Amino acid sequence: MSVGGASGGLRVLLVDDDTVLRQALAQSFELAGIDVEAHGDPLAALATVSSDFPGMVVSDIRMPGIDGIELARRIAAIDAEIPVILMTGHGDVPMAVAALKQGVFDFVAKPFAADHLIASAERGLEMRRLVLDNRRLRLAAEEAQGAYPLIGETPAMMRLRDTVRQVAQADVDVLVEGETGTGKELVALLLHRWSARRTRPFVAVDCAALPEAIAEDELFGQAHGRTPGRIAAAHRGTLFLDEVDSMAPALQGRMLRVVEEREVRAIGAEDPQLLDLRIVAAAKSDLARAVEEGRFRADLLYRLDAVRLRVPPLRERRADVPLLFAHFLREAAERFGRAVPMIDGGIQARLLSHDWPGNVREVRNYANRVALGLSGEGGEAGDPMPLPERVEQFEGATIRSVLEEVAGDVRAALGVLGIPRKTFYDKVARHGIDLNAYRPNRA
Repeated sequence: MSVGGASGGLRVLLVDDDTVLRQALAQSFELAGIDVEAHGDPLAALATVSSDFPGMVVSDIRMPGIDGIELARRIAAIDAEIPVILMTGHGDVPMAVAALKQGVFDFVAKPFAADHLIASAERGLEMRRLVLDNRRLRLAAEEAQGAYPLIGETPAMMRLRDTVRQVAQADVDVLVEGETGTGKELVALLLHRWSARRTRPFVAVDCAALPEAIAEDELFGQAHGRTPGRIAAAHRGTLFLDEVDSMAPALQGRMLRVVEEREVRAIGAEDPQLLDLRIVAAAKSDLARAVEEGRFRADLLYRLDAVRLRVPPLRERRADVPLLFAHFLREAAERFGRAVPMIDGGIQARLLSHDWPGNVREVRNYANRVALGLSGEGGEAGDPMPLPERVEQFEGATIRSVLEEVAGDVRAALGVLGIPRKTFYDKVARHGIDLNAYRPNRA
């Protein structure tokens, strides 16, 4: 038997050869909103368990065929992280205690109150949920790392990846817009790696960090210098102008000729050098506004803006944060020579509720701290918080994440969340969620 409920898709595998007790316990789990699958035969129950089993096991010890201790051993051989609770009579308590030392999650001695067993099972289900979530995130992070893409499964990131692949083959200049830390340089790098220029130079210039006194030398080079300027070094490859909105006005005029004529004249040279290159420029601010304010040349903007890509900030794709975090956590653990730590409930709540104003860069820094065991510093996930507040915070973050995934479609959100319409609207009102903010083509 099986019912949907608060266990969030996980279930209890109940094993007991006593038909009356098995039915009574199954009913208690159902009333508590926990999915339950009941078996009288331990071998039949074992046949349903695999390494990705979505739940935990509650078993009696004394049963024909194999007892609960042997069942727990065989389950551990399949997956040692499947929690097992043993129900034991008074005479079997020493045996259950020994099993506990060998890795069994918990045991309850008969007679016991149903709510005591249910409370233990809920802890086991939460532990299993965290294990499965961590495995899923680590697998997705490994796959993402192998392909070196823009990490994310939200519609916005899937569209961006598809667009970058398409534009990369077109060999046109590209303007990339996005807040600090969103991954604009990664977009530029992928435009290069996924293009026919991939074997040629990728030259990145941080316009904001280029001192004005030496900027011309760095970019254009000296006529009789030993090394060419950065622009000439990108010949036949890709020139990436990061934070182009910070470029000095005098340099903007010289850069206009590079973009327009595809040639560069070194300082002191009589003749220009013809160039074959693609230019990718990135800006953290609105260049159109910079033009209006007189900080950026309109003609340079028009030349650079052949194709425009926008990298969304994390607050617009919250559902991608756990996946990004898992990727960076694994990366950090390898770099620091440590085991990858478990992403617990407190960390998950922070990942989904924090606004991440520093975007991907801030997530990477947080992953570094967690990998080093420092996540409790500075008012983060390790700070004590009352359970009701944690539940409220996590609930609101989950609803917002689902709304982002379904683009504000209430019917689809109800299906994912598994709650009645009235309950959904009550929670939306309580958390101050604006549904219109998640719908496409909003004003």
